[in-house]
Amino acid sequence: MNERSGIIYDDVKKCVDEVIQYVGKDITFSMTLALGKPILFINELYRRAKEDPEIKLRIITALTLEKPKGHSDLEKRFLEPLSDRIFAGVPEFDFMLDFRAGKLSKNVEVLEFFCKAGGYLAFPEAQQNHLATNYTHANRDAMALGANVFGQLIGYREINGKTMYSMSCNPDVCLEAVKNMKELRAKGKKVAIIGEANKNMPFMYGDAVVEADTYDIILQGPKYDYELFCPPKDPVALADHMIGINVSTLIKDGGTIQVGIGALGDAIVSGLILRNDHNDLYQEVLAKSGLIKRYEKLINEWGDTGVFEKGLYGSSEMFVDAFMQMYKSKILKRKVFESIPLMKLINEGRLAPDSIPIDIIDQLIEMKAIHSKLTDEDFTFLTEFGILKKGLSYESGLIRDGETKYSADMSHEQNLLEIRKLLGKELLGGQVILGAFFVGPKAFYQALNDMSEEERKLFGMSGVEKVNQLYGGEELRALQRKDARFVNTGMVASLLGSIASDQLEDGRVISGIGGQYNFVAMGHALPDARVIIMVKSTKGSGKNLKSNIVFSYGHCSVPKHLRDIIVTEYGIADVRSKPEKQVIAELINVADSRFQKQLLDQAKKAGKIPLDYEIPEEYRNNYPERITALLKPYQTHGVFQPFPFGTDLTETEIALGGSLKGLKRLSSGNPLKMATGLLQEFFRSMPESSYPYLERLNLHNPSSIQERVLRKLVVFALRNNNLLNSTFPQKAVVNQVEKNRYL
Repeated sequence: MNERSGIIYDDVKKCVDEVIQYVGKDITFSMTLALGKPILFINELYRRAKEDPEIKLRIITALTLEKPKGHSDLEKRFLEPLSDRIFAGVPEFDFMLDFRAGKLSKNVEVLEFFCKAGGYLAFPEAQQNHLATNYTHANRDAMALGANVFGQLIGYREINGKTMYSMSCNPDVCLEAVKNMKELRAKGKKVAIIGEANKNMPFMYGDAVVEADTYDIILQGPKYDYELFCPPKDPVALADHMIGINVSTLIKDGGTIQVGIGALGDAIVSGLILRNDHNDLYQEVLAKSGLIKRYEKLINEWGDTGVFEKGLYGSSEMFVDAFMQMYKSKILKRKVFESIPLMKLINEGRLAPDSIPIDIIDQLIEMKAIHSKLTDEDFTFLTEFGILKKGLSYESGLIRDGETKYSADMSHEQNLLEIRKLLGKELLGGQVILGAFFVGPKAFYQALNDMSEEERKLFGMSGVEKVNQLYGGEELRALQRKDARFVNTGMVASLLGSIASDQLEDGRVISGIGGQYNFVAMGHALPDARVIIMVKSTKGSGKNLKSNIVFSYGHCSVPKHLRDIIVTEYGIADVRSKPEKQVIAELINVADSRFQKQLLDQAKKAGKIPLDYEIPEEYRNNYPERITALLKPYQTHGVFQPFPFGTDLTETEIALGGSLKGLKRLSSGNPLKMATGLLQEFFRSMPESSYPYLERLNLHNPSSIQERVLRKLVVFALRNNNLLNSTFPQKAVVNQVEKNRYL
């Protein structure tokens, strides 16, 4: 296998045969997170391990994407038809199916450094095998654990008559993994590098483009062109939207943004689009919420509330659909270039990417970016970035434009004037985002595939060693990532400003640290950057309601000495460069008012805030009802919708999903209310408006006592969600969702 590379196979069994024959039966297989996993290869490798107990297989990965299954009868009735429709043609991971069923082969071990939030809380084996590592250190740890086989899903296309491959959705750890594997091979180790090529995978550019010899074997053919995993969007609650509005005031026009996947990421972008496209409405919301009055100094110094004239640049490990929505809305449009001198000129306002000034050569010579007597290297630089137009050639100190020759000696004024005839119209090679991986709904992949090659090149993909940190290119990356706002999510914030994002107090892992620490560290290293951590003020409901702002917590993902800005639905706590009494006061101000007195009493008891301190009156009305009263009326304008960028769910499924979630919250938070309400349903007739929902769950013609009980439970859930007396089912909201989806 080390004597040849880039071999195309269409037989996965033959591929696995060769890997086992070459590497042996002790296999540590590493693959990237999320979408970029070679499903058919790992399924066959796992099948061999199940059949042959002599094989010892260790799988190192993260965020294994699974089709939703449901646990209870009601959940299965809701999720299975949805899953069958949305994930049609998407193969599943056999090792995960066995793991969930408690049937994972004894000679197979799975280690993950990141998982879906809460996905492994009840699985001791997964908790015990969790790898606590930063995203940027995942390769190091995989190598330390003996990784000897690496595989990933890739895209491919013909370029200039040659088949080229793209790491596409996951150059994140893959670029470095291939490099590490080849270094091991050079030292005499037996390793295998496998690519699984799928024509449905968007062909992405940047550092993601590689040649066939990057891999030892490439699995390619019709059977590998399966459908891609496309998770549906989470609904965005009004409290989420309020967090998004709060964050939106901290994003500077002409700056840089990082956001994550999920409801809060969509909420931020929804707020930014409202700010850009309907600024009058946006300003009205800000005024009514009191944001400008409360945080005027912070917003003036670090934020902005105007439209995006310069636009934003995305620097984010996750290139998700939210960025595509910003691009469509002409917010994600600030182009950056892989050149220090060009970025300096752009940031100083002396060069615009869409208009090359006539004195650009003079400026570059003055900066010592090029020589006064242009060299071949200088000429390559000038033509690569479009400063000199296409079609020129360089030879022996002369620049040729067809039959016309121009001197490359710019030390003479006349030559400087003459070369202006050869200037291009705009800079080339700019990018509006640099991402490390992507995953999203089907429409997101389709949008990428539908783009022209030129347009898709605006979306650069690279490894986490480049995206998530500054090392190795500090000056250029600092210039590109000007006015950066690194926005992340936390579960719990302590009153001293520390954040718990990935683990509970008892040690159980919720997800993993991912790239959060890297972005926090980068946010403190860049002088004009800020780190914004979003925390929902509460969790649970009824008797299980708890504050996510706490006096102290038994786990810390981001320590208090790296605290910066913490945002809840109730406001913004700027806690960087402040003494602890002020940090505590700021965080109590953005806590839910039902917990503020308790938090203040704890701080006073510990001697961390003056005994005579009182919470200002303007921060004592932090209740959910206030958020609802503020934002809900604006839904008639088509904003603050549960699915601002569309959804794969039907109207009925949107209504049912919300109702069943509400039922689950009620069962844990207020079981007495639930029991009483359900009992009352047994004395009521079936409302006609419930029939479409019951039909979707196959409960419209119950054939057993259990189904009759489930039917009443569903009706109660619908009634509890105020749906039985409304127009079926929230049609105005859904119509606007669909309208937004196709705009």
